[in-house]
Amino acid sequence: MTFRQVEICVYGADIVCPSCVQLPSSKETYEWLEAAIKRKYPDQPFSMTYVDIFNPPEEDEEKREFAQKVIEEDLFYPVVVIEGVIVGEGNPKLKAIYAEMEKYGYR
Repeated sequence: MTFRQVEICVYGADIVCPSCVQLPSSKETYEWLEAAIKRKYPDQPFSMTYVDIFNPPEEDEEKREFAQKVIEEDLFYPVVVIEGVIVGEGNPKLKAIYAEMEKYGYR
């Protein structure tokens, strides 16, 4: 299997998701995930992006549309997306994230 660098997007907000009151903030989850993934795949690069669902980047239509979807569909945030596939909501599980990454050749 060949390796392909993936983009991991974490969609969230400064306000904690109402259903996720006891969990870390979206930004804290983003930082935790980045550190955990770097430890798991130290020599395999990936890109990580944090997107504020209430203030998505103007220049990226795809991220703006997905941020709107998170709001409209009442998804539990943070929402973790790898290459367009939702792999976690609210309290993302590393096992699910790693499994998706391994589809792209991460070992």
